[in-house]
Amino acid sequence: MNSKFDELIDSESNIRIVKNSLYLYVRMFLTMGVSLYTSRIVLNTLGIHDYGVYSIVGGVVSLFGFFNSTMSSATQRFLSFEIGGGNLESLKKVFNTALVIHIAIAFVVLILAETIGLWFVLFKLNVPSNRMEVVHWVYQFSILTFLLGIIQVPYNALIVARERMSIFAYISIIEVLLKLLILYVLVIFDVDKLKLYAILIFLVSLIIRVIYQIYCKMKFAESKYKFYVEKKLYIEMISFTGWSLFGNIAAIARGQGGNVLLNLFFGTLMNAAYGITLQVQGAVQAFVTNFQMAVNPQIIKQYSAGHKEKSLQLIFQSSKFSFLLMFLITSPIIFNIDYILELWLKDPPGYTSVFIVLSLVNLLIDTISGPLQIGAQASGNIKWYQITIGTLIFLSLPISYFMLKLYKIPELIFIVFITINILSLFFRLNFLKKMIGLNIKSFLKNVLSKILMTSFIVIITFYLFTHFISLQNTLSGFLLKSISITIINVIIMLTIGLKKDERKFIFSFINKRI
Repeated sequence: MNSKFDELIDSESNIRIVKNSLYLYVRMFLTMGVSLYTSRIVLNTLGIHDYGVYSIVGGVVSLFGFFNSTMSSATQRFLSFEIGGGNLESLKKVFNTALVIHIAIAFVVLILAETIGLWFVLFKLNVPSNRMEVVHWVYQFSILTFLLGIIQVPYNALIVARERMSIFAYISIIEVLLKLLILYVLVIFDVDKLKLYAILIFLVSLIIRVIYQIYCKMKFAESKYKFYVEKKLYIEMISFTGWSLFGNIAAIARGQGGNVLLNLFFGTLMNAAYGITLQVQGAVQAFVTNFQMAVNPQIIKQYSAGHKEKSLQLIFQSSKFSFLLMFLITSPIIFNIDYILELWLKDPPGYTSVFIVLSLVNLLIDTISGPLQIGAQASGNIKWYQITIGTLIFLSLPISYFMLKLYKIPELIFIVFITINILSLFFRLNFLKKMIGLNIKSFLKNVLSKILMTSFIVIITFYLFTHFISLQNTLSGFLLKSISITIINVIIMLTIGLKKDERKFIFSFINKRI
């Protein structure tokens, strides 16, 4: 890599990345705090069995999301590419084409959900027979909520592509207040709690979707609907989507398919543990997702504008920073998981702690791969990339099935996920070498070796610290462990994980804010 990091970070685009990251972190803290708090109240209010029912029924609906997740990434890529190229008329056509395609996707998902999905829920899921009527209600409102999310994708993608991240923080305040109101309604109304919860979640989704649409129509001229008959553009976007489809099917199958496998082998109690794991995983993942959300449009825009070296530099820095940030957050959780669950949920379902720890390890590997995936999308030539990576990810589901069949050990699902993710990372590197000229040797030296060395030294140092200082599972022990591991993390990251110019940038940014 020839461009220097300090030249890169002084640019206007990277100052925007930092500002947008801060806005997204404000949003994250609001949503994460309420999400974790409401999870405890909802679990206590619904009970473990009903919470497990909601988790598995919602998971079945999410299985139909492979269309939506595919078009979401495609929409983001095409919008960012056109903004980077500076063509407003093409941007209008891309947005409106994406909107029409998403409406079509919503219609397809509705048909699939009301046929194959409904049959699976009513006749194949392992749920208590006396709750089948409520399960049907939950399923229908989960479908409606999901359809709203599909139609909202082009508007959210436009906000991200335009890098107006502050609006996410502002609207999140409204969403937080509405979710707190849900808790109040659940407590005061003496009706079936599970049914009421599904209805209220749908209403909140409807309100938020309307707000996003109003904002886009007020701020972005390209979001005003006009039907374009651009056959070439439809073919281009659908073709790009088609190659992405297999990879997204595999990702959905792995995530929610794992939930279904746990239900088939172990019942709804295990789904409750899995549901809580997804709550924690989503909250923690938001830290890195927010950072990558701020960087991703710039990776594509720089590539579109012909600044290939800047795009590659952003991929390198985003991969390393994403992992270090995630490790900083997850290490206190992993070392205190039993106490955190006891403090948070009082009586968590069995296997919750081991599920969470393994899912966080898997998430750490995923954070490295995220920017690589954006680099592949920027090139537009994703056919064999998606086929190969998608096949690897999809294999984790049948492998998990046979492992559970043989050993009946629930956590084996996560072991399989971790192994496949490590293998996929190295395949991604080889593909990006051919697609955008990524230097694998440089990536291994400047990214992978740095994060592995940092992680290893932090774990060994903390292990020695706790070996000589015995800490109990109490509030004081929890605080001391968390503070210690955080301090060790920061010191090791600054001295080993980051280069001199990267440290200089961080200190300069903090100094300016102070």
